[in-house]
Amino acid sequence: MDRLKVGIVFGGSSEEHPVSVKSAQEIAKNLDTDTYEPYWIGITRSGTWRLCDVPGADWENGGARPVVLSPDRSVHGLIVLEQGRCEEIRLDLVLPVLHGTLGEDGSIQGLLELSGIPYVGCDVQSSALCMDKSLTYAVAQSAGIATPRFWVITENEEADAQQLPYPVFVKPARSGSSFGVSRAAAAGDLPSALDAARQYDSKILIEEAVSGSEVGCAILGDPHAPIAGEVDRVALSHGFFRIHQEDSPETGSENSTFIVPADISEESRRLVQESAKTIYRTLGCQGLARVDMFLTEDGQVVLNEVNTLPGMTSYSRYPRMMAAAGLPLSDVIDRLVSMTLHRKTPPRTKR
Repeated sequence: MDRLKVGIVFGGSSEEHPVSVKSAQEIAKNLDTDTYEPYWIGITRSGTWRLCDVPGADWENGGARPVVLSPDRSVHGLIVLEQGRCEEIRLDLVLPVLHGTLGEDGSIQGLLELSGIPYVGCDVQSSALCMDKSLTYAVAQSAGIATPRFWVITENEEADAQQLPYPVFVKPARSGSSFGVSRAAAAGDLPSALDAARQYDSKILIEEAVSGSEVGCAILGDPHAPIAGEVDRVALSHGFFRIHQEDSPETGSENSTFIVPADISEESRRLVQESAKTIYRTLGCQGLARVDMFLTEDGQVVLNEVNTLPGMTSYSRYPRMMAAAGLPLSDVIDRLVSMTLHRKTPPRTKR
C-alpha cells in the first residue's frame, strides 16, 4: 500500500515562528513514516518557502529547495523550483503546524481551499473567528457562554482609563500566545499596556480580570462528536501566565506549572470538558483546538480563548492533555489524518 503524501507546513512569519519549528520537530518524532511520506515545508521569518528533508535546527540550509504550494487544483500540491526546472508533487493532505498570524487566522486555510487539498484542522471561517478574541467573545455570548467583560479599542481610538474596572488585561485582539499582553492594575498602567499591545495589532482588547483558576481542555474530532482530553490547570507562583515568553520553556516556566489532570473536583472537571465541547461547536471548530477557560470560585466556567492550531512541542499543553486521556501524539496524528480524509465536502451549488 502506498504511503500517504503529507505536506507539513511550519515556521511562518509571525512572532510564534520558533514555537512552530519546535512543534514540527515533535511531529517528526511521532509520525509513522511507514504510513506517511512527509514533505517538510518550512516558511522562513521573511516569508520564503523551502522544502527540506527534516525540520531540524538548520532546516533553512542543508539542501532546502525553493517550493510553493500551488493554488491550482490540477496540481493539488507543491511546485518545487530548482535550477530553472519545476517539479510537481501531488499531496494527499496538508498538516499545518503554524501558530499565530498567517497560520492560525484562516490565511493558510484559504490557500488550501483554493488548492483543493484536504487539510487538518479548522476551516477559514472558524480559524478567523477564533483568532479575533473580540469576535470570539461576541459569538460565544450570543450562545449564552460566559466571557469576561471586554472593550475593543481600534487604531484611532483612545481608551477612557478612568472608566475601567481595574485590574484589566490589555491584549492584541488578533495575536497568538501572550505576546503583547499586559496587566494594568490602575489607570496609570494603561498607556504602556496599550503601547505594548499595539506592537502586534492595531485592534486592542481590554478585559476585566476574572478571579479564578486558569484551566484548559484539548478537543479532538468532529464538531458533532468531539473528544475531550484531560483538563489541565495552570498553577501560578506570581504574575500571570505568559506562554512561550520564557528563554528555555523546555526546562519550565519561571512562574507557572501545568497540573494534568487538573486538581479540581470531578464535577468541575466534567463541567470544563462539556463547556469546552460546547464552545468548540459554537465557534464552528473541527479537527482540533485547545479551549482555555477560567474556573471561578463559585464553580462557573468563563471562556478565555480558543487556539485552533495549538502548540505540539514537548512542553505544550495540548499533547499533554491528550496523552493523559490515553491518546499519545502519534495516535492524535493518525486520527486527525483519518478524519480529514473522510470529511464530507459540502455539495456545490449548481449554476
